Amino acid sequence: MSESMLLKEAPSFLFADLLRSGLACAFNSRYHGNMSLNYGDTRGVLENRKYFLAGMGIDYLDLVCAKQVHAASVRWVSWEDKGKGALSYDTAFSATDALITAEKDVPLAVCTADCLPLFLYDPRTPAIGLAHAGWRGTKDNIARKTLIAMKYAFGTKARNVYAGFGPAIRQCCYEVGEEFKDHFPGGCVERQGRHYLDLVAVNRKQLLDSGVNDMNMFDSGVCTSCENDDFFSYRKERAGCGRILSVLMLK
Repeated sequence: MSESMLLKEAPSFLFADLLRSGLACAFNSRYHGNMSLNYGDTRGVLENRKYFLAGMGIDYLDLVCAKQVHAASVRWVSWEDKGKGALSYDTAFSATDALITAEKDVPLAVCTADCLPLFLYDPRTPAIGLAHAGWRGTKDNIARKTLIAMKYAFGTKARNVYAGFGPAIRQCCYEVGEEFKDHFPGGCVERQGRHYLDLVAVNRKQLLDSGVNDMNMFDSGVCTSCENDDFFSYRKERAGCGRILSVLMLK
């Protein structure tokens, strides 16, 4: 397994050419260890981050993190914010589930273990956004709200945006209550009397409805539950579950 796993089906333009020309975008696997300073076994987390990020030319001391609360609050990150949450969970942005910036060398990060990490890239500005989209944040339209925040902060136009969907629990495994049919019309399927939510499909629709081109959206295809040997899954592991780190940075 590679030392930094990129979105597996990413287009060469976005995740290959731009890695050379100025974009860092990756998520880790279980191979790299737990990346959360607040969940799971936190011993060795800083070393895990240091090793993983070094492969992308990112200093782990510069990482910008958030205290995620499963909502849809978006924070504009500046150069002065570098290092928030890098060494201590207490110094991370409070009550935040999405980060945006147009600054170079400011690495944005979210931690997940079944929720969907959503990568947004506007090459025209340039600007980036990274969101933690659990079912509650998705219900609150976090994908759309992150795009709107990028529009007002940087002048981002949705038609120019590229979007990537990282590892998350998928419709094959994400069993939910019947009430989710009302929360997410068209986002649930029923199999043998049980209901399953497709987080990626719902977030994709939010982006489509906001003007993002379907051809500019790319999915890792990773189900954290099906591939629990390689990725952390809260549904599978519950208490003590580690977290995946998703990182996005302009270079």
